[in-house]
Amino acid sequence: MSILAINNLSKSYKKQKVLDDISLTIDSPGIWALVGPNGVGKTTFLNVLTNLLPADSGSVELVGKPNKDYRVFKEVTYLQDNTVLFEYLTGYDHLKYVCDVNKISKARIKEVAEYVGMSKYLKKVVWNYSLGMKQHLLLAMAIVNKPKLLFLDEPLNGLDPSSAILMRKIFLELGENGTIIILSSHNLAEIDRVTKQILFLKDKKILQTNMADHETVHYYFTLIDSEKGKAVLTDNGFLASDEIGRLKIELEEQSLSNVINLLQEHQIAIQDIEKEITGSEKLYEELFEL
Repeated sequence: MSILAINNLSKSYKKQKVLDDISLTIDSPGIWALVGPNGVGKTTFLNVLTNLLPADSGSVELVGKPNKDYRVFKEVTYLQDNTVLFEYLTGYDHLKYVCDVNKISKARIKEVAEYVGMSKYLKKVVWNYSLGMKQHLLLAMAIVNKPKLLFLDEPLNGLDPSSAILMRKIFLELGENGTIIILSSHNLAEIDRVTKQILFLKDKKILQTNMADHETVHYYFTLIDSEKGKAVLTDNGFLASDEIGRLKIELEEQSLSNVINLLQEHQIAIQDIEKEITGSEKLYEELFEL
């Protein structure tokens, strides 16, 4: 059974086609990022998958059932923006409602609140929540039923660094523990931190890409004698270029340890090393011709 199965899916607004004959199957746990410029149809795609908007044609199955079957939401969750929250209710009220609908023990509320780091304000009304606190509540509501399939629409928007780090940690743990996550985001740096599986939405189609096939790894070396270091590395077949007081080195088959050993053999002291992975941003620029 495929957890997500999309067959020949199309959607239009009046005469403007947004999704055109999309087919996609995902049946193994992990994180897939849904990427594309604003207005390309990412939210529409998620809304159609979860049957909040009807498709013009095609079919969608979630956890082995048609997406029109309300029972799928026992095992599927869609985290939208905070406009779905009721500001006069507490965080606890929201989680209690989700538990009641899904016949989940109330003990799960305390468990999930601690997990997402919102125990201190669980009983406060949402009116007093910051944007980050609302995002924590939305995530708690999304995972309280331990979903097999989780759709996330821009879940990292407006988060401070600490909250973003916590969110990433939770997403990675969920993926490792058996959940399939479809994460819509325009933050390519964040995407590179959580997944190599990208679903680019371009020209009304989905382009499924494994970024491991497109990544380039560079290291920036700060050396006591940069000129000598560049000469030694170049003579030994490494691609080294000057980059504002540092050497930029592209490593393919050669390992980082080989470079370090080579510099040490020639008594070239290393002051600092910084790693850079060029991934989704470069491919994004190529695909969308930026």
